[in-house]
Amino acid sequence: MKRRRPLLTLAQRMEIVAFLLLVTMTLLFLFLRPVTELERVRAKGELVVATRIGNTTYQPWGNGTSGFEYDLASAFAEHLGVELRILVPDRFEAILPLVSAGRADMAAAGITITRPRLSQVRFGPRYMQVTEQLIYRSGGHRPESLADLDGRRILVVAGSSHAATLAQLQPLYPGLQWEAVVDATPEDLLRQVWEGEAELTVVDSMELAATLRFFPELRVALELSEPRPLAWAFKRNADSTLLKEAEVFFEQIREDGRLEQILERYFGHVEVLDYAGILTFMRRIQDRLGRFEPLFREAAEAHDMDWRLLAAISYQESHWDPRAISHTGVRGLMMLTRATAGQLGIQDRTDPRKSVFGGAEYFTHLRERLPDDIQEPDRTWMALAAYNVGLGHFYDARRITRAQGGDPDRWVDVMDHLPLLSQPQWHRQTRYGYARGWEPVHYVQNIRSFYDILTWLNGSHETPDEAPPPPPPRRGIAPLEILPPGL
Repeated sequence: MKRRRPLLTLAQRMEIVAFLLLVTMTLLFLFLRPVTELERVRAKGELVVATRIGNTTYQPWGNGTSGFEYDLASAFAEHLGVELRILVPDRFEAILPLVSAGRADMAAAGITITRPRLSQVRFGPRYMQVTEQLIYRSGGHRPESLADLDGRRILVVAGSSHAATLAQLQPLYPGLQWEAVVDATPEDLLRQVWEGEAELTVVDSMELAATLRFFPELRVALELSEPRPLAWAFKRNADSTLLKEAEVFFEQIREDGRLEQILERYFGHVEVLDYAGILTFMRRIQDRLGRFEPLFREAAEAHDMDWRLLAAISYQESHWDPRAISHTGVRGLMMLTRATAGQLGIQDRTDPRKSVFGGAEYFTHLRERLPDDIQEPDRTWMALAAYNVGLGHFYDARRITRAQGGDPDRWVDVMDHLPLLSQPQWHRQTRYGYARGWEPVHYVQNIRSFYDILTWLNGSHETPDEAPPPPPPRRGIAPLEILPPGL
């Protein structure tokens, strides 16, 4: 006779029911709970970022894209493991509404945190500070105070914090007048002041710093605000998961040095050239560049370079004077040494064609010899430093950088350690000895400024032969989407 299994006790049955209820509720929660912002972005596989075209934000080129905000946003998209899609509305004041309406996941457009904007969006971590500056052209009448602005025409970007600042000041200065320009960028307004089409404008200090090389006669008349932080903007009535992940991201790039590297790329060289140097360069573009530009283009194409970079190197070396000679005996447009010219099979260093083709070949050779771990644009900057100081001294600087805990594959770190080559306690420990290590730093930064100016002057009129030494192509960068007017 089979033994009957004992019946479950009431307590056991209640435990089973409770367990089943728990499982059911968990499943319901998983299936029915709202999807977070972070989960939504990762599920759709793209991060949609609203921004604006400008020197400090986003600049699409023929074969690449650059911009401080763009580099930060693309690094964040990579951090999330998704593609980046850029939205550019036709008006600055339409950027935050795109975020509020959910058409963009965030805005990265050099936006300052202000009280009115806090009612529209939430801001992520702060990564830079700027002040609002009143700009005039040298030679014009400089306002000495806000009272001097009575009746004077001031241009500002419509929807910007600058318009709001002037509106706050107007009760105290009733004669204050300004024009909010709808379809304009800060660069547009700075250009108008520089060309004499407008008398005054207001821009952020970062915008002026990045543009002053192109408009060297511009000056700061007054500071209109205390320093204000820049931050990314997120949807106000959404959960904070995407914003929190942005905080994690910024903490990481601060710790690993990527933020410093991106800042150096866009702002580390903007104040190297003085006013006289910029004006001289502009004059040389007018009276000398035309003669040699076809040669720069031909040599650059033969060696897979941007001709404007080659021209910038040549200007730094010789001011585009084929008969130039230095006290050390280097000669010609590219200032080749006798030894380098001999290696390249060049007998007449003053021959423009031989000098330019030789310089392009030598620079390309240096760039190719650098370790594979060095990425662009650092690879270009380091090859330039080696062109100036020699590959041996450059490798000594990399060894010092590593010994001091820096990253020898990052220009921003090597740049800080190159000057140590002139100090006995350091160059005595190196293989190649003493070098004027500060010279390659100035050399590279000057060339970067010359290159930026040539790119600015030529980029708006033609498609670049190649992108300006940009970061390497990033995976998952979706195409730019220009929004139609009114959005």
